[in-house]
Amino acid sequence: MKRTTILSAILLCGVLHSCNSKKETETVETDPATVAKTYPQLEKAGWFIGNWGNTTPEGTLTESWKKKNDSVYKGQSFFVIGKDTVFAEYIDLAETNGKLIYTVSVKGQNNEAPVSFEMTSATESQMVFENPKHDYPTKITYNKINNDSLVAEISGMQKGKPAKETFTMKRQ
Repeated sequence: MKRTTILSAILLCGVLHSCNSKKETETVETDPATVAKTYPQLEKAGWFIGNWGNTTPEGTLTESWKKKNDSVYKGQSFFVIGKDTVFAEYIDLAETNGKLIYTVSVKGQNNEAPVSFEMTSATESQMVFENPKHDYPTKITYNKINNDSLVAEISGMQKGKPAKETFTMKRQ
């Protein structure tokens, strides 16, 4: 009887050790649909979010950015003279397959078709988007001066000559 009890105890310890070993080596499989995707290129543009603007003797420029979802920011920009909106554009900044694309729609331009610019460089304080096939601009640059100030710049060739327009804005 004593021998049976000892054998039973040895077997029980072996079974318990075997079960514990299995638990340590088991891996938990995760459903790819439940794993949160990240959008590191778009996150670099987090400082765009908010309302920006500048008033000059020529008129008032405003630019507003909101996060639509994890992979898209929506922007809109207006230039107003007096009570008249003389320019309006709508922007999607979207990350798809690791590429950040700045897509602009301007009523009355480009046959109403949106124009896309691909991010070509990014740092903590600058983002550059380019589309060499577009007539003007071919390059859009955002420079973060500080948390409350930025400068947007469009550039390219106009009538065979280099051209550039700069838009200084403060957080509203």
